[in-house]
Amino acid sequence: MTELKAARAQLAAASAENNEPQGLLDRRLSARDLMEKLQLPRMQRFKFHDWPLIADQPLNWVQSDPALIPATSKDDEVIKVTQFGQTTVHVNLPQKLQDQGVILTDIFTAAREHQELFEKFFMTAIKPDENLLTAYHLAYLNAGLFLYIPKNVEIEKPIEAEIIQDSTQDEPLVSHILVIADRGSKVKFIQHLATVGEKANPANMMIELMAQENSEIDFSSLDEFGPHTHTYFKRRADIGRDAHVEWAVGLMNDGNTVGDMDSELLGEGGYANSKMIATTTHDQEVGVNNRVTNRGKHTTGLINQRGVILEDSELIFNGIGQIIHGAHGAKADQQNRVLIMSDKARGDANPILLIDENDVEAGHAASVGPVDPHQMYYLMSRGIPRKQAERMVIRGFLGAVLSAIPSKDVRNKLIAILERKLTDGQQD
Repeated sequence: MTELKAARAQLAAASAENNEPQGLLDRRLSARDLMEKLQLPRMQRFKFHDWPLIADQPLNWVQSDPALIPATSKDDEVIKVTQFGQTTVHVNLPQKLQDQGVILTDIFTAAREHQELFEKFFMTAIKPDENLLTAYHLAYLNAGLFLYIPKNVEIEKPIEAEIIQDSTQDEPLVSHILVIADRGSKVKFIQHLATVGEKANPANMMIELMAQENSEIDFSSLDEFGPHTHTYFKRRADIGRDAHVEWAVGLMNDGNTVGDMDSELLGEGGYANSKMIATTTHDQEVGVNNRVTNRGKHTTGLINQRGVILEDSELIFNGIGQIIHGAHGAKADQQNRVLIMSDKARGDANPILLIDENDVEAGHAASVGPVDPHQMYYLMSRGIPRKQAERMVIRGFLGAVLSAIPSKDVRNKLIAILERKLTDGQQD
């Protein structure tokens, strides 16, 4: 109890130093209390409970040196925000969008200056009492972004967010992105996660997408954390009536990673399409739950996961489609496919359907195995070397998600990372 009191006192002092409103402090303290009672989350067929996912240190406010990261583009037409560790290096939101009421800022400025929106939506899709890591996230939150798109505002150009972990210092990255798309609004959001530095740090990364009635959110993420980062991510969308959410994720971290993707179809006619590709190398371990829950009538929930496993690594995909009783006319479909490129690699693709309604459509497909020998024969018979042919087949295998990323630059960057990981991980 003495340890808990000391932790609460330290959080209160850190919150005051950061000039946080009382409401956020109260929620931090409540979450810290929950940490004494909650357990780590579970994942089917995947063990991660001995990973260092919680930093053994207090909440600190540290500055990161922007000179350590690539220079940010000065193009005023690019909607972009860059955070290096806890430091917001750059925010560019064109005046036209500001005049329309669009808000793009760091999470703590939002807590202070946009309290009504912040309190209404922050950590309401993801609840702090879900598990030990969600409670830790709220208690020790130290970075993040806030985006609000007002009613009927359509943002044509993608919003780009560079989130760079500062591992030149011994500091965890506990980051939260909150996107609120009000009724009838449309937005494309592209996130790039990267690491600078070689120190071992945990990253606790959460995203909440609040898609209100008839809104559209396209969320793409290129995850590229370094080899010394143990990552826990949780990404959830609350999807209202006739709202539309597209996820397109390239999971290219070099370190061990475990996480959840969740789409909650709450309103009638909602649509969610959750697409992910992952590549693992060396002795890396990655486990992902990708879940879509149909709660509203005539909702559509789709999952498409594809992974490539090289060397001694492990990749587990759990696809979970659930249709709740009363969700008449709902549709749930999923594909989970994994290519195993090494005799030492370990992988699984587990489709799970939980159906509690009769008037629905539901289906799934799963496969785990090596590259198709017929495709390899076709390419090699035309003079293409084996390793290059393997990479070509893998590129085609992952193409369904690659093509869904709206930014050509991000697609090209993802392809370059993929090529590097495949080249490094191909056996001699």
